[in-house]
Amino acid sequence: MGQHVAQRISNMHQGINTVAKNSAKSATKRDPKTVGSDIEIARAAKPKPIEQIGAVLGIPKDHVLAYGRAKAKVDLDYISTLAKKKDGKLILVTGISPTPAGEGKTTTTVGLGDALAALGKKTAICLREPSLGPCFGVKGGAAGGGYAQVIPMEDINLHFTGDFHAITSAHNLLAAMLDNHIYWGNELNIDQRRITWRRVMDMNDRALRSIVGSLGGVANGFPREDGFDITVASEVMAIFCLAESLEDLRTRLGQIVVAETRDRKPVTAADLKAQGAMTTLLKDAIAPNLVQTLEGTPAFVHGGPFANIAHGCNSVTATRTALKLADYVVTEAGFGSDLGAEKFLDIKCRKAGLTPNAVALVATVRALKMHGGLAKDQLKGENLDALKKGLVNLGRHIDNLKKFGVPLGVGVNRFTTDTDAEIQIVIDFCATKNVKAYECTHWADGSNGISPFAEHIMTLAETGGKDYKPLYALELPLWKKIETICSEIYRAGEVTAGSGVRAKLDGFEKAGFGNLPICIAKTQMSFSTDPTKIGAPEGHEVNVREVRLAAGAGFIVAICGEIMTMPGLPRVPAANSINVNADGMIEGLF
Repeated sequence: MGQHVAQRISNMHQGINTVAKNSAKSATKRDPKTVGSDIEIARAAKPKPIEQIGAVLGIPKDHVLAYGRAKAKVDLDYISTLAKKKDGKLILVTGISPTPAGEGKTTTTVGLGDALAALGKKTAICLREPSLGPCFGVKGGAAGGGYAQVIPMEDINLHFTGDFHAITSAHNLLAAMLDNHIYWGNELNIDQRRITWRRVMDMNDRALRSIVGSLGGVANGFPREDGFDITVASEVMAIFCLAESLEDLRTRLGQIVVAETRDRKPVTAADLKAQGAMTTLLKDAIAPNLVQTLEGTPAFVHGGPFANIAHGCNSVTATRTALKLADYVVTEAGFGSDLGAEKFLDIKCRKAGLTPNAVALVATVRALKMHGGLAKDQLKGENLDALKKGLVNLGRHIDNLKKFGVPLGVGVNRFTTDTDAEIQIVIDFCATKNVKAYECTHWADGSNGISPFAEHIMTLAETGGKDYKPLYALELPLWKKIETICSEIYRAGEVTAGSGVRAKLDGFEKAGFGNLPICIAKTQMSFSTDPTKIGAPEGHEVNVREVRLAAGAGFIVAICGEIMTMPGLPRVPAANSINVNADGMIEGLF
């Protein structure tokens, strides 16, 4: 989500009509009175034709399948010809534990990519597609902000190329075919009490978390308990982002376990003969989307699982394509490093055979002061004591990331309310951890404001990667893997679960799923399962209240604490302020 203009107004100086690569070098001072919101900055830019952005990466024009002038799909047939090309360097951007103060992780991803391009490096950015739930809820969009954005911002944050709608439709087609099979005689002997496949929609709607369906008489089927998750929590979304080809997508979709029979045997999408039709709905969506930054750097925006309830990474197809076409690929994992980075390093990289070369950890003085005990309305003035207390959160993330053997640097995303003394305290603290930190002003200054950090990350990436290792071995028992994540990353003192959860895990192992990695769903606001426990809590209890098998995606989901797979809207949702004006322009989207 972009940071509000008022917080950076005094630092603004980059021209908004310049989008060519390296444009930040020739930026001119702007009158602060003329600067608008993120959407106004994005709208004022004049993007290059998308075929020219593809040409930056060497993609032939015929393989850039345009959706209008500024966005496109990249032809899968062309992507298949890239297999033997050498990979570029893979850079992960992650963050400290998020707060209402804002961290700017996506903004930093974009700024870092722009800076590498401005340094003359062939660079591509890989991001997730935003979900409509946060856009109309409270978090806002996910296209960056200020002068570090991907465009067209409005399209990306709304319907874009229709990928999420296709994923929603494919997921719900399977749900419909499941209920239809039961209605027409239930040849597979499905136990309706053991149906695990819920429905999805890409919107926050708490009223649909738990429902009873098929009411209204015999013609409507057999009434049963059901519910909805948000589309980004769908296993279809996870499969979509982990599939390596159209055929792999079809195979994985067929492996989805939707229910059990009365004698406790798994029922899959393939048993219902649903995988072919589901793949048909996804055949165009699976091709990665190509857009550009305000400075003209190519960006692949594809897939969108949340990191607090899913694996939180953009698609393998997009990342691999970028690695074949660029010397440096900058990608982002959702929320803090305890969630997104852990899943990127333990699930995505391991499954796709990717080697991360460097990690950029994003922090803000504002967020660290909140971790030090300040409320959001107390952040404007300098408070060195609160900042020093909050540094424990940054330190925990640094220590955790070092366990994966990938070199890292810290980018301090500066707000206008930050003081030089506060920035220096963060930089000095990182030095005690043998990690270099840099002040970054890319939100206001574009690539110029993050160049020193980009040079450092580039240096780390040149030799980084050879010591990368996942946190745990896949051969460990499922419960031991859960305990490892909770103790090593969350610093829990105890991991608990009811007998039903433990029995399910035993059942998964007996069915041959014991070697799968773990995808933990928990609050993103804390290392614990209690969002109010800020800073760096330790010795707390992590309770696993539910486990779900995602056989097609290839992992086990462990749901902890009170995390919801269908969020609700806040008291005052962002949707209250979103509208279309008399000129047909969108207002209030950020």
